[in-house]
Order: sequence, then C-alpha cells, then structure tokens
Amino acid sequence: MGFRLILDSQPDMEVVGEAVDGLQAVELAGELRPDVVLADIRMPRLDGLEVTRRLAGPQVADPIRVVVVTTFDLDEYVHTALHNGACGFLLKRSGPALLVEAVRAAVAGDTMISPSVTVRLLKHLQSPVKPKSAALIEALTERETEIARLVAKGLTNAEIGTELFISAGTAKTHVANIQRKLDVRNRVGIAAWVWDSGLAA
Repeated sequence: MGFRLILDSQPDMEVVGEAVDGLQAVELAGELRPDVVLADIRMPRLDGLEVTRRLAGPQVADPIRVVVVTTFDLDEYVHTALHNGACGFLLKRSGPALLVEAVRAAVAGDTMISPSVTVRLLKHLQSPVKPKSAALIEALTERETEIARLVAKGLTNAEIGTELFISAGTAKTHVANIQRKLDVRNRVGIAAWVWDSGLAA
C-alpha cells in the first residue's frame, strides 16, 4: 500500500496490479506486462529473487524490468538479484524519492542500486589492476572517466549532473556510452571497472 501511494502520486506513473505473493506476482506480470515490477525479497510461495529470475533472468525470452526492494541489506541478496536480471536493488529505508527514481531508471533501461549497497559491493569487487583495464582507460574520454568515477561513488544521473554542471539527460548519455565502451551491462559493471583499474578516489 505504501508503494502504491508513492507511485500513484506521480503524474507519469500508475500502479496496474498488486500481488499477495510471489507466484501471483509472476502470473500478474505475465498478464499485465507492466513496464516495471517491484519485488520484495521476502514474499510467500516465491521469494523476490525467484520472481526476478522468472521475469527477467538470462533465459527469459521477453524479460520484464524488475526492481528488488527489501529491508534486508545482505550482499548475497544483491548478487543474486543482479545475476537474476534485476535492474534495481533498493533498500526500503532509502525513502520514496529514490523509489520513484529507481522506477524511472528501470523504464529508461538504467540500473539503480542504493548508494550504500553500491559502495560496499565495489569494495568486495576490488582486485589488483589488470593489464586490460589500462587499455580501456584509453578508450574513455576524460569526461567519461570522470563520470565513471562518480558512478563508482554511487551517484545517480541527477547527482552527477549537479556535480559536473550538466543535465541529468547528458549524464545518462555519458553513462550509456561508458557501458558500451566497457562492454558492461549496468552501473555496477562501470563501478567494478573503476575499482579494478585503480581509479577510485
């Protein structure tokens, strides 16, 4: 109900369905084909991670964008959700503004992860500099490298725009170009590359 109130209050959003458990969520998503599904990790019958796999996993022919929302800040959940195709991982305590932004990011094909989770993930992913990383630095422009660093700090497109005095749309375009050049699927991939390359500030 809380999610419905937040999302229905947005002029460009409409909640088209609610499910009482994970199995119903998968069934409803198949019938309604919503732009985005919000899945709680803890649900009866099917948990949010399995719902994500069934709707957005690597084997799904026509995936639906899924944002996982949870109170449980566990690395295992984050890794599994992203592996299962989630395009967002949000802690409930992140607040309504970030929830709305995560839905908008998912619709735009972007990935939103709670900043605190992103930073912790990257520290786990950090490893010695690989030779290929140095070669990839050449492929990014100075501005793209700067934006990649900000992504690694967990900043959203809007925050990157504010930091660099550019629009959120321009920041989004840069992020998309960086993903293409680095051949990564999402912002976590960019951030992991930054840490692997020894560029994290």
